[in-house]
Amino acid sequence: MATHHRVRAGALLCCLGLAALGLGACQEERSTRPVPPSRAGSAAEVGGTAALIKAAKKEGSLNTIALPRQWANYGGLIDGFEKKYGLKVVVDHPDVHSRQEIDAVKRYRGQERAPDVLDLGDSFAQSAARQNLLAPYRVAQFDQIPPEQKDAEARWYNNYGGYISIGCDAARVRTCPSSFADLLRPEYKGLVSMYGEPTIAGSAFAAVYAAALANGGSFDDIQPGIDFFARLDKVGNYNRAEPGPAAIAKGKTPISIEWDYLNLQHIDQLRGTSVKWKVSIPFDGSFSQYYAQAINKDAPHPAAARLWEEYLFSPEGQNLRLVDYARPVLMAAMAKNGTLDTTLASRLPTVEGTPQFPTEAQLNKALRTVRENWGKAVGPS
Repeated sequence: MATHHRVRAGALLCCLGLAALGLGACQEERSTRPVPPSRAGSAAEVGGTAALIKAAKKEGSLNTIALPRQWANYGGLIDGFEKKYGLKVVVDHPDVHSRQEIDAVKRYRGQERAPDVLDLGDSFAQSAARQNLLAPYRVAQFDQIPPEQKDAEARWYNNYGGYISIGCDAARVRTCPSSFADLLRPEYKGLVSMYGEPTIAGSAFAAVYAAALANGGSFDDIQPGIDFFARLDKVGNYNRAEPGPAAIAKGKTPISIEWDYLNLQHIDQLRGTSVKWKVSIPFDGSFSQYYAQAINKDAPHPAAARLWEEYLFSPEGQNLRLVDYARPVLMAAMAKNGTLDTTLASRLPTVEGTPQFPTEAQLNKALRTVRENWGKAVGPS
């Protein structure tokens, strides 16, 4: 990453001369000139972690959007961040989706209420980066994040993820489905829901991708997934209500296509009720994806935004993801260096094989296809 520091010509010449002698004074010269948090590409550029914390505390708060407390343990993360740093985390519109987050960045640009940070499905993160909405920033663990899980320019990087799964209330459904093919059975009329709508929600977009893989599609061809949901709608099985603990408890969404960490959490949330929630990862459409973190280029609290990202990628933040069954992106690295909470990690369902991920070009093509064809094939939510 290009540095933002400005140095006097004399200092630069001195630095070059010392570098020729193998001395390290260049770095010392640069490190004495911290940049404002709004322009910092790392904590070091602010003057170090202590300086970043001090600047964030001066700002006093962090603006977030689309962070439900029950999603991938954002409740625990928000509480932990507030307690650790004494900052207030404001959550605006916790239940909106990725595209609406991007819309909020544009709508509130220059305003105090603009979101500082974003949590986006990969295709939406890439779209935001192309629109020059994101600030490049390398967290301390940036080099440990797998290459396919981050932007080379550090405008976004994945933090947690999971597999598309099928949840089912065995108390209301005699035989729970375990595959996408099962979902078309007549006994599931009006029962099959998913979280959000694929033109705006990363979870629903992933569900369509998984359905494509189960129906002859590929990372290059998501259309079979759209066609599957069109068939599901035609036979009357597609239920447009969004699943959640309250809806499930009332019997409104007895079958749900969601990330495994959401479906698995429903088991905990509904314990003690009449619901008997079961979760399976469909063998005919195994699809894994992660959610990206990003900083608004015009964040009203730029230091707090950068400190939040450091927290999310720290061992504390990554292990907190496991509390609600989300897979931390640094899981392999943490297992190797001994910082992984192995007790929590052992609760995750076993999945056969190594997960494969679509490329940026494939994701972009898939998102265009969904935006062009979903409404025509399936109709609005």
